[in-house]
Amino acid sequence: MTAVDDSVTEEAPAEWGTTNRARRLRILRYVAILVWASVVVYRTATDGFAFNRELLLLYIATGLLAASIGQGRRMLYVIRDWLPFAVVLAAYDLSRGAATLVGRPTMWHWQVDADRWLFFGTVPTVWLQERLKLLHPPWWEVVISTVYMSFFILPYVVAGVLWLRDREEWKRFVRLFVGLSFAALIIYALLPAAPPWAAARCSADDVDGGPSGPGCMFRSAREAVDGGLLGVMQGGRDGAHEWIERIVTRGWGKLNLHTATALIDQGQASVNLVAAIPSLHAGLTAAVAVFLWNRVNRGWRPVLVAYPLIMAFTLVYTAEHYVVDILLGWALAGVVLFALNRYEARQTRACGSEPAVAGVDPVPDPDLEVADPSRS
Repeated sequence: MTAVDDSVTEEAPAEWGTTNRARRLRILRYVAILVWASVVVYRTATDGFAFNRELLLLYIATGLLAASIGQGRRMLYVIRDWLPFAVVLAAYDLSRGAATLVGRPTMWHWQVDADRWLFFGTVPTVWLQERLKLLHPPWWEVVISTVYMSFFILPYVVAGVLWLRDREEWKRFVRLFVGLSFAALIIYALLPAAPPWAAARCSADDVDGGPSGPGCMFRSAREAVDGGLLGVMQGGRDGAHEWIERIVTRGWGKLNLHTATALIDQGQASVNLVAAIPSLHAGLTAAVAVFLWNRVNRGWRPVLVAYPLIMAFTLVYTAEHYVVDILLGWALAGVVLFALNRYEARQTRACGSEPAVAGVDPVPDPDLEVADPSRS
């Protein structure tokens, strides 16, 4: 008669129970992810893309919660880790009244004069709209509208991917995102500045004293005398309006994404309208490109070079920012990256390990690499 090992028979049921529990949790996780994806697809098909940043953050957080089922305490980390993004969004929205509370006058003339000086008497926004703007948006305005809106989506998507792959990398990205955003918010409060589209609607008399929200901002640029602070356009193309317009959402209209356009317009109206210096669109775009440079496959690097350049063109052409705003946005991104690099270097020296800081990754981890575009 064969002897039976009692320890094996006692341990086997426990192992089977653990295996079955893990299998059930895995199935539940897959079902939750499927339900989450179905809801997102349905809402996108019925209500349009999630250009509202709060809704996008909700989508990402719930998706991460679904993907974390059965992963121990990871679900609790979703709420704790993603709270900084919610704080940044709330602070950004509250910054609309910060300049008024601080009492600083809004800058209206300096940016126009700086752009004229940089381009030998020409305001780039005026020059571009004179030569490129058509009465109806051409196909390439779809591209620039998409690039503009990526600012409200891409950083959160990058953060979500990093959070799933490597929380240490995620922490570095969050420090970059939050640090750059709050640095910009402080500058907006201390140095409020009007964008080109607002300057095109207002005369020198309208903005005497540096008001932050004069009535001229909310009228059509067509009514402005002599092109407002930007000056008169010298003609246009194919019947295009001969005044400076805020046209960043026109591309979506060409695709009949009018819901998306309305959401963009609503969002633009609810944020700080005199937060032009520095351009956070330009700064964050450049910072994301630098951060990802050594963390993605080399095939993506041309995209990382083109992305901030196309964003810069978009911002100037559509009258969202002056060139000087963009240069200052890039400069701020460089300062924040440098400061974070120094911080990471000190931390790693204290721990006795090699640095892997924002934008600098001497030994790329293949597990963090994004798939090659040719394999996607």
